[in-house]
Amino acid sequence: MLTGDKVRIRAIERRDLENAVRWINDPEVTRYLTMAGPISSVAEEKWIEAAARGDSPNDRHFTMETLDGEYLGQIGLHGIDWRHRHATAGIVIGAKEHWGNGYGTDAMRTLLRHAFDTLNLHKVVLTAYSDNRRAIRSYEKCGYKVVGVMKEHRFTGGRYHDEVMMEVLADEFRRLVPDRPA
Repeated sequence: MLTGDKVRIRAIERRDLENAVRWINDPEVTRYLTMAGPISSVAEEKWIEAAARGDSPNDRHFTMETLDGEYLGQIGLHGIDWRHRHATAGIVIGAKEHWGNGYGTDAMRTLLRHAFDTLNLHKVVLTAYSDNRRAIRSYEKCGYKVVGVMKEHRFTGGRYHDEVMMEVLADEFRRLVPDRPA
């Protein structure tokens, strides 16, 4: 279990299915995700099972919850390249009542501590829709910097959107975020 100032990040469990099914087909929650719905509860159950088993050695999927144990959503490292020591981060807070309260920033900082201090990664990248200002601000607080923009790269809501590419190096993160055990 990984603990931040506001969140705990733990292994995904079967018990997370009910919470995940609640938001997986909510267009407001999934607006900035690359997946396209609708997603059946059967498909989501298969995904949860595979993530809980850790089927991919190059992916780390986690559940985020408040320090009181209230479910928030999922976070993870994907496509981990063990030789070159980098990965892609992903996060979704499915519990909309918790949006805008700093949980995502704390969860990402906690994930990055784990990525850099435990997994010995050198860099973590991610992408965000250019109009997802709340997410971009949160990522910048974690040390991410914009390194490029892919024009009209994603199609959702009947139109194309630019996608911002961001990255943070381990040393940059450590300079920005005080030391704390992962």
